[in-house]
Amino acid sequence: MADSYSNGYANGTSPSLAQSNNVSMPVIRKKLAGYVGFANLPNQVHRKSVRKGFQFTAMVVGESGLGKSTLINTLFNTPLYPPKEPLPPSAERPKTVAIESIGADIEENGVRLHLTVVDTPGFGDFVNNDESWRPIVENIESRFDSYLEQENRVNRQKIMDNRVHACLYFIQPTGHSLKQIDIEFMRRLHTRVNLIPIIAKADTLTDDEVRDFKARILADIAYHKIHIFQAPTYENEDEETIAEAAEIASKIPFAVVGSDRLVETEDGREVRGRAYPWGVIEVDNEDHCDFVKLRQMLVRTYMEELREYTNDVLYENWRTEKLLSMGVAQDSSVFREINPSAKIQEERLMHEAKLTKMEAEMKMVFQQKVQEKESKLKQSEEELYARHKEMKEALEKQRSDLEDKKRRIESGRPLTPEKNATKNRRFLR
Repeated sequence: MADSYSNGYANGTSPSLAQSNNVSMPVIRKKLAGYVGFANLPNQVHRKSVRKGFQFTAMVVGESGLGKSTLINTLFNTPLYPPKEPLPPSAERPKTVAIESIGADIEENGVRLHLTVVDTPGFGDFVNNDESWRPIVENIESRFDSYLEQENRVNRQKIMDNRVHACLYFIQPTGHSLKQIDIEFMRRLHTRVNLIPIIAKADTLTDDEVRDFKARILADIAYHKIHIFQAPTYENEDEETIAEAAEIASKIPFAVVGSDRLVETEDGREVRGRAYPWGVIEVDNEDHCDFVKLRQMLVRTYMEELREYTNDVLYENWRTEKLLSMGVAQDSSVFREINPSAKIQEERLMHEAKLTKMEAEMKMVFQQKVQEKESKLKQSEEELYARHKEMKEALEKQRSDLEDKKRRIESGRPLTPEKNATKNRRFLR
């Protein structure tokens, strides 16, 4: 034992260190699984978004009987609206436009979406539809108010976005042009919500009638300067995406047919559609209607763009108007980054502008003083000229009187009568 200790210390190491040197410890090496860099940020955003889920609110507006509930059930393939039973003749009809909201949680491939559909039963169903748009506008603005109130809270971690992101406006398939109620509604709401015009029950029109009807609707919208949602375009897009966006834009307003029932075609296929004596209208067939393009724009391609445009443009414009009406103003330079050299340059320019202004004011005062002096000198000159003229006339008169007296004396005529006459004239005065 002593020898072992002495051998250990003779080598200059302790027994424990010697043992540790003899035993090989495994080295743990960590390898990175993928690319390291900010190019992974989209993946991080994707994971965060999937974890939080999404919220989307759609509003449907149109007269009764145009298939609004059926189209919503068809769009999201979910029975949000139960089958409606017609009211009996003795039932009391509503006298104002009502606002109803239906919410549902939908999950697809691990992505959760909380969908809210706002319905407006009663719109356009009255004899007098004057200001029937007012409850709808008030509902949209009340949702903006609610969101603004949540932004002003101390704790803003749980903000519920219940703003309306898209408004599907159903147009009757008359084949003529927009009615006055359609124009007035869209004029009132196009600054508050993304408008998406839809021709309801397009299977009642022929292809030529649909094409002409779309042209008339777009002409009315352009004439009244109504802004409808247009698919945004971005730089560096591939040709396929550009072609897809152009094709979607060419279908606006969408001529759609809604149906959540399965029907059998002549070739034995089961499709969602409507069966007629002459054949079957397939909802998901692009040759029959524009339902696929509407679903592609609203759900597949531009749902996030609808949310962003609502938040960045529509809500911000309303928020600005709201705060300005409340007397809240903001200095545009509050949140501006300050560059010292730029600040010095700005101060120098301001000082030069101040000096230029002072110089201009001094020149103006000098010119004013000069003008006043010139006017006084001119007035004095005129007064002196008038006095000179008056004195000259008096001297001329005295000269003429003296010459007259001289002529009298030289002619030998006495001057007494003239003096008497002068005295008489003075007395008469």
